[in-house]
Amino acid sequence: MTSVISELPAMDATQFKHTPYYCEENVYLLCKTLCENGVADETGSDLFVVFISNEKKQVPLWHQKASTRADGIVLWDYHVICVQRKKESDSEPLVWDLDSTLPFPSLLASYVTETIQPSFQLFAEFQRFFRVVHAPLFFKHFASDRRHMKDPDGSWTAQPPPYQPIVAQDGVLHNLSEYITMSSTDTLSSLDPEIVREAISQKLGVLVSHTQLQDLFTKLP
Repeated sequence: MTSVISELPAMDATQFKHTPYYCEENVYLLCKTLCENGVADETGSDLFVVFISNEKKQVPLWHQKASTRADGIVLWDYHVICVQRKKESDSEPLVWDLDSTLPFPSLLASYVTETIQPSFQLFAEFQRFFRVVHAPLFFKHFASDRRHMKDPDGSWTAQPPPYQPIVAQDGVLHNLSEYITMSSTDTLSSLDPEIVREAISQKLGVLVSHTQLQDLFTKLP
């Protein structure tokens, strides 16, 4: 089997728009660019936006550019990546993470091992959950007016992107909180293909644990 990485043009993360601490917008634009340049299907049908968070909004991820540690660990309140899975291909899914020091893109299996580090024993409050949203639905429904990046006095906690905020197709201005609100009670109890098919067709997609993540991408329609 030929690795899909060898079939893709060499990608430089600096080619993509990136504003620190606005990962949800960075991934939105990343997916749009992958669709436009032919790396992904033009409708985004092979792309999935993955929000990583938990109830406490404390998720440890390794190999992050923002880290000051040798192991690259950062404790994010949430993080967002793109996973590409080509339905008609035997190639492994790819992870596109603009904030990672790993190869860009990385194979999903390698990304899970290096960034999620499932073998690392964590306290329960640091367990990671993954909301997997089909990119065409994300393009349609997602909105952020960046209110979460402002202090109570209205000042920015981090400089916003220079372009206008993302507005949903139905005119909604902000719904980021819906995507990053996660609870263990909301994760799929089963990866039965019919259950997965129904869930992934919804606006907020599928919520899974780290032990289900890789298997999920073998069950997607």
